[in-house]
Parts: sequence; C-alpha cells; structure tokens
Amino acid sequence: MGGVNRASTGSSAAAMGPGGAAGRTGANLGAVRSHNAALVLALLRDAGAEGISRLELAERTGLTPQAVSKITARLREEGLAAEAGRRASTGGKPRTVLRLVPEAGHAVGVHLDRDELRVVLVDLDGAVVGERRAGLGLGAGVDAVPAVVVDAVETVARESLGRGGAGLSGAGTLLGVGVAVPGPLDHARGVLHRVTGFPEWDGFPLRDALAERLGVPVVVDKDTNAAALGLSVGGEGGAGGSFAYLHLGTGLGAGLVIGGRVHRGARTGAGEFGHQVIQLGGPVCECGDRGCVEALCLDAVRRGETAEAARVLGVGAANLVGLLDIDAVLLGGRTVAGAPEVFVRGVGEVLDARARREGATGGAVPVRRAPRGERVVAEGAAQLLLAPVFGRGEA
Repeated sequence: MGGVNRASTGSSAAAMGPGGAAGRTGANLGAVRSHNAALVLALLRDAGAEGISRLELAERTGLTPQAVSKITARLREEGLAAEAGRRASTGGKPRTVLRLVPEAGHAVGVHLDRDELRVVLVDLDGAVVGERRAGLGLGAGVDAVPAVVVDAVETVARESLGRGGAGLSGAGTLLGVGVAVPGPLDHARGVLHRVTGFPEWDGFPLRDALAERLGVPVVVDKDTNAAALGLSVGGEGGAGGSFAYLHLGTGLGAGLVIGGRVHRGARTGAGEFGHQVIQLGGPVCECGDRGCVEALCLDAVRRGETAEAARVLGVGAANLVGLLDIDAVLLGGRTVAGAPEVFVRGVGEVLDARARREGATGGAVPVRRAPRGERVVAEGAAQLLLAPVFGRGEA
C-alpha cells in the first residue's frame, strides 16, 4: 500500500502501526510523522555513502515528493542527513542525493552476564566506536552491580564522545542505553525475575535504577532477545523470515525471530530454551528441575565432552525446529566461541538426521555460527534503542 494523503484514511493507517501493512509504506499525516521519518532514515542508512535521491525515497516509501522534501529538510536541520553529491539524471538536471550521518546519533549497549560486563557504544550505522569490559556480573549482587554499570557506560561515552562531568543527560547525540541480561524478566517494566542461580535479583527494577543515575532512556531485555534483534537488523532471516539464536555461555537461552520480528511472548517469557526437559530424572538443574537441556549441555562441557554437548544442544534445537518450523539456527555465546566448528557440526548432524527421518522438503534447517562473535549481545542491546529509530522493533 502506498502513502495516503487524505485525512479520512488516517485513523486506519495510524492504528496499524509498525506491524501492519501501513508499517511498510508511508502515510502523509502529521500524526505518524515519526513513522514516515523512520522509513526515510532506514532507506538513507541502507543506501550507505552513495546516498539516495528524494525521488527514489518517494518511490520506495509511497510518500509524495512534497512529504519527502519536508522530512529530509527536517532531518538535515537535525544533522541526521546530509548531501552526498549529485547523480546524473535520465532527463532534466542532476539529482541531489542524501546520506545518513552516522555520527549524528549513538546508543550504548550493555551485556550484563552472570560473571562479566561488556559495554559498547555504536553509531547510527551500528558500527562500534567504543567498548569497555569488566570481570563483574550479576554475581556481584544488587548493591554493587548498578554502580559499576553506570561507571562503565559513562566512561565509554566520555572516552568516545568527549563528554565531561557526571551523568549523560547532556550527551546530545546519545539516544539511550540498552541493557541485555539473562532472563526471565519483565521487558515492559525493566524488572528482573529470578535469574537462574541468582534469586536475589528477583523483582529488582534494573531499568529505573539505571535510568535514574544515567539521566537518559534505558531499555532492558533478555540477552537472547537483544542478540536476535541485532541479527535481524543486520539482515539475518531476511524480510519476514524466521530464525532461532541459541546462546550457550554460562547458561543457555534462545532468541526467536518470527515473521521478521522478535517474538517475546505475552509475558516476555518466550525463549527460555535452556529449561526444556529432555531427560526425565536427569541431573539437577539450577532452576530446580531435572534433565534440562542447559544442565546436560553444561555438564558435558565441564567434563570436556564438547561433541556430546553439541549433540545435546542439537536435540533441543531439533525440538525447536519441529515446533516452530523456523528457517535457520544461529549459534553464539562464550562456550560456542570456544569450539564453534564442533558445535555447528554437532547441531547440524542432529538436524540432518531429523530431516532425513521426516523426509523434510528442502532438507535440513541450516546451522551456522552467529556473526559478531562475543559482542553479538552487547551490539544487539544497542539496537533496542536504534532499531525503533529506523522503524524496526520496539523499545
């Protein structure tokens, strides 16, 4: 559907929001001006340094040339867009092309793991321009961790953006901070639930605690959801595709992208992949159950039986593929990084065997290591702030 120019169509277009048909093309209405700007910004980003003309922007968004001119003028005034030269036209005068200004905006991504902290600062293109790590995680407790996170975030911003003094409220190009932590949690309120092995975090309002100290917007999500969002924004799964990101580090979880969107579930509980029971009466898991795929997987890793850990992970992945019929499985996390070929091969063999048994059309679901290495979660956390700017995801 193209852009609409009549007030009588406004209510339905606005109501559909990013997930409906109106989320794919523009609507020339003041009420959805930010949505239209997001469409234009996304195309500017995708065009890269070569830029894109206003006429092309109008054609691809369905907006009128007048609406595009107003939006691009506002983006240039705000420093988000700039001229990138002229391009020869098939008729008439050469067209001016515009490009995104990556340094006009930044976001901080925080990966707060059970035993480690990683902080990255990224620009509007998603490129990492600053990074900091610390050997402290959730295990340090609710009294110590927030202060360390705040210090790390402020240090990265100060070193990379030249900010002085305390707090970040004066950092004009900083959109906010995304924080990724192990689940389960309440994404909407930014409140942690009982993280496996760390019951003292149950009910802790992490988002509000950090936002109060930092003075900028803060979004909290599960580490696997953040990684899945970042991978989706980076092109994994394609438009409307689906994949599962399996993160094996100090724990095991999954981030799910279905229909091109991160699937969190009604209570943001989707993706608690590690605690599916695959062996009745198996070893006790830290969650209190027995025979969880996480417990079996990590037990094999501790015994040095990496191939067995990969096979166990493959069994869990096969259950997920059978349940959701996803297009691909991506593997990441610190433990996978230690032996990526073993894990990709082991999970792939289990999925291959399943596909042969079932005579699956098109063969087995592909398995590969997720890009971006051990920064995949932190970079995805930054996308919790950036993706909505470009009409992807939601904060």
